[in-house]
Amino acid sequence: MSQTTITVGYASCGIAAGAKDLMESLDKLLEDTNVVVRKTGCIGMCYNEPLLEVKTDKGRWLYKKVSPKTVGKIIEDHVKGGKPVEKMLVKEASTGFEDAEEQPFFKKQSRIVLRNTGIIDPENIDDYLANDGYKALERALKEMDQDSTIKEIMDSGLRGRGGAGFPTGLKWSFAKKSPGDVKYLICNADEGDPGAFMDRNVLEGDPHSVLEGMAIGAYAIGCAEGYVYARAEYPLAVKRLKLAIKQAEERGFLGEDIMGTGFSFKIFIKEGAGAFVCGEETALIGSIEGKRGMPRIRPPFPANSGLWGKPTNNNNVETYANVPWIIFNGAEAYRKYGNENTSGTKVFSLAGKIKRGGLVEVPMGMSLKEIIFDIGGGILKDKEFKAVQLGGPSGGCVPKDLLDTAVDYESLTATGAIMGSGGMVVMDEETCMVEVARYFMNFVQNESCGKCTFCRLGTRRMLEILEKITRGEGTMEDLDILEELANTVKISSLCGLGQTAPNPVLTTLRFFRNEYLAHIQDKKCPAGQCRDLVTFTIDSEKCKACGICMKSCPSNAIDGSKGVKHKIIQEKCIQCGSCREVCPFGAVEAR
Repeated sequence: MSQTTITVGYASCGIAAGAKDLMESLDKLLEDTNVVVRKTGCIGMCYNEPLLEVKTDKGRWLYKKVSPKTVGKIIEDHVKGGKPVEKMLVKEASTGFEDAEEQPFFKKQSRIVLRNTGIIDPENIDDYLANDGYKALERALKEMDQDSTIKEIMDSGLRGRGGAGFPTGLKWSFAKKSPGDVKYLICNADEGDPGAFMDRNVLEGDPHSVLEGMAIGAYAIGCAEGYVYARAEYPLAVKRLKLAIKQAEERGFLGEDIMGTGFSFKIFIKEGAGAFVCGEETALIGSIEGKRGMPRIRPPFPANSGLWGKPTNNNNVETYANVPWIIFNGAEAYRKYGNENTSGTKVFSLAGKIKRGGLVEVPMGMSLKEIIFDIGGGILKDKEFKAVQLGGPSGGCVPKDLLDTAVDYESLTATGAIMGSGGMVVMDEETCMVEVARYFMNFVQNESCGKCTFCRLGTRRMLEILEKITRGEGTMEDLDILEELANTVKISSLCGLGQTAPNPVLTTLRFFRNEYLAHIQDKKCPAGQCRDLVTFTIDSEKCKACGICMKSCPSNAIDGSKGVKHKIIQEKCIQCGSCREVCPFGAVEAR
């Protein structure tokens, strides 16, 4: 007898879109059937959530934006009647999202880190085991010694996926060689970049891959205790991580005498309080120790003196998730992905003004243009692409002219941006780049721990200048001071937060200087976003008198009625721009 299985995307993105209510509806609709309903992590297509997959002996079908109101038709027509509901299917995945050749979103992806995410039930260890789970750990413990394990990672070319891209195997070798009977291993899951959700989705969708990678790393460096430093703002990720640790301990993959090899390793979770600076490894270590998260002077480096003064290795979620695949498949197989500069793949979160926002994994060396337009589908409402912010507050804005830039560490650094953890925020023609710089500077200024004078005061002064420019009060002298301050903060700050904080300012000054000049010389915001520099008007020829803008206006500043052309009462207008956002005819203009 054939078995029908329904799988619902049940990560934070799916739940936010309504997956919880959908699951409750499924329970009621299927209570008298033998249909199996299961949860999975983020499939990647966040723009189509909630997602629901129907799997029968005849194939797999993926449905998009399923709600309690529409799921009944899927159950009646497809599950019970055997006829798929064509109009609700994801066009690029009518027979299951793994048929990559048929789908623009998945066609150019290569899933190593995300190999199980969106496929397995992250709360069921048996699902992970059925997909070669913990076989890499078994191979390392039973067929390899510490040195050969480290060598395999070094030969793979895996570089840290948390920011600077330091070679992972080399980092492990430093920790192994450091003298001491007690050593520690840390997983940095303190993902704080605006627009970044890679680590969260990996932990929500495939927590065992991270635990297995940590266990292999612990064996390689010779330590018996590890910590996952996770954001408390990621409750679902923390919940599934705790469950995965418990399951792994019960099955003998964590704890004492793992697989009878004599190797023991325990993992603990430390929930961070949301300080962005704790993404810096020495500040993170201080937080685990119960201290205020503030960077420490290096050297000594953590590999020599880290957690409680002991040799410590720290990598992020994505780095550890790569490790089991490499050990199981071999370094040579991993090197087949990527380019000569950087091997392997990289996970990115596509956010901002993009049609297919979500989670993607691509081979290193793919161009920004391919990721944004081929995978991401291009810009919302087919507007003009302006820039993409890479690396969050520590990164930079890459303009349209550099869309052919290859995604690898060296190529992105040459643009003034960085790879970072993988946040990719896409911006369109209506984005003000001066405001973008102000936004990120405000973020890093608030998140500065205050230890460095240059970071504490330098970022504050830079923010004041940017605020002054967005108000139309800036001078040409301010640009010189801004650039000088940016370079001073960059070279004088103690940790990575301060050293990279000026990047959004420096890249926008470099690539979008004309926008700064417009704000200063013309007292205008070309993108129509800076409230003090914009006036909204309605083009009477384009206006259809539909009333949509009137309903969205929070200050009742639009005059008109159905059939009568609208106009904006300037005395009441607060320059919020909501009328322009909702107008379907492009009648609202910013001047």
